[in-house]
Amino acid sequence: MAATAVRYLRSVGAPTSTTAAAAAATAQPPARAAEPPRPALRAVREDERAPLDPAAFRAVLGHFASGVTVVTAPAPCAAGAPGDGPAGFACQSFASLSLDPPLVTFMVARTSTTWPRIARAGVFCVNILGADQEDLCRAFAVSGADKFAGVVHTPAPVTGSPRLAGAPAWVDCTIQAVHTGGDHLIVVGRVAALGTDPAAAGPGPLLFHRGAFGRFST
Repeated sequence: MAATAVRYLRSVGAPTSTTAAAAAATAQPPARAAEPPRPALRAVREDERAPLDPAAFRAVLGHFASGVTVVTAPAPCAAGAPGDGPAGFACQSFASLSLDPPLVTFMVARTSTTWPRIARAGVFCVNILGADQEDLCRAFAVSGADKFAGVVHTPAPVTGSPRLAGAPAWVDCTIQAVHTGGDHLIVVGRVAALGTDPAAAGPGPLLFHRGAFGRFST
């Protein structure tokens, strides 16, 4: 906090000590170097928007097959309020982002009621689902229900986020950054731990393609 205050005072040219204050009273402030010109920023106008039909957009992008995950977060330390249990939601938009440092990303709708709970936790675990976990995915895709009812899970080793039993792989993360992406948020997580469960490998990954679940076959 003190360091932040000092940086702010320096940025506005205010003295940061008694000596500096005395010097400022008898000396003219140094001239600041001219700042480079900044690019003009503006919003996209209505007449610049591409004439895309949302249904067509979903239909075309649905041809891109994706894996399926469940993103979870631990219950808050202070219990007693509604929704004070662990949080989680089904998520297709998960991807690796960086190897050094190790980063992953997922996207979540800005209207999500689960995201604020994950944001407050500041941590999350990505549970990568197997082909035999379609029912588990559907349970975490609903809104307003107790998604963890009857679901076996253990705490991830670093963050304590729920690690779902039977998931072939998991990635334990802290939230690194959050960016706005239209009607979604782009969440960047720094990987703190990760692992696989060879016993849960089963018939391969759970996939989602053109509005339906499927599995990989060679």
